[in-house]
Amino acid sequence: MSEGAYAEYAAVDARHCLPVPLGWSMVEAASLPETTFTVWANVFQAAALQPGETVLVHGGSSGIGLTLIQVAHALGSRALATAGSDAKCRACEEFGAAMCVNYRAQDFEQAFKAEKINVILDMVGGDYTAKNLRLLEPDGRLQYINAMQGAKVELNLLDVMTKRLRMSGSMLRPRSAEFKAALAAEVEKHVWPLAASGQLRPVIYQTFPLAEAALAQQLMASSEHIGKILLVNEL
Repeated sequence: MSEGAYAEYAAVDARHCLPVPLGWSMVEAASLPETTFTVWANVFQAAALQPGETVLVHGGSSGIGLTLIQVAHALGSRALATAGSDAKCRACEEFGAAMCVNYRAQDFEQAFKAEKINVILDMVGGDYTAKNLRLLEPDGRLQYINAMQGAKVELNLLDVMTKRLRMSGSMLRPRSAEFKAALAAEVEKHVWPLAASGQLRPVIYQTFPLAEAALAQQLMASSEHIGKILLVNEL
């Protein structure tokens, strides 16, 4: 089964499965694959974030954002973030972000102007694109996983050329089974020890029974949550 949702059971390629990390419950472990696969494939493989470099993640209080902040911090990189409220910014900083900007109250480009940012993970798009390019250091990497504010953007290619910037993006679903198997092996090797040691912690905002999936969707659409929203199949 390669697509679909809200199923009680799904047939899965065994190579894509991972063990429950030591000390984690099944529900906590269920919060890991989507975020860790996305973070590892985009930030550590495609954008090649290195120890000592700085990464900025937009949507820092999301499941993906908080996973990136924790993993980057654990592996020796500095993490910055944007989020939509002061409470969300506090959560980002509690999980390891050196600084988080409330984009509703402050222009993140001005706030981060003095920072030396090497990698940006963006799920916003729109007018963030030009700001991202201006913020990146020479040889910086801009990686897209969504474009919630618009996929069609206007940008200054001189920013890209003069600083030798790289722009890319990805979607995991269309990738081959072989790619996903190799990614799972990488995640188990590099990220799973962080979960077992407590350097990567689960961030679950709320769980819902499968029958209340519509309520979970409403909560997600409200953008009030911090971390993951999970559906639990109570058999």
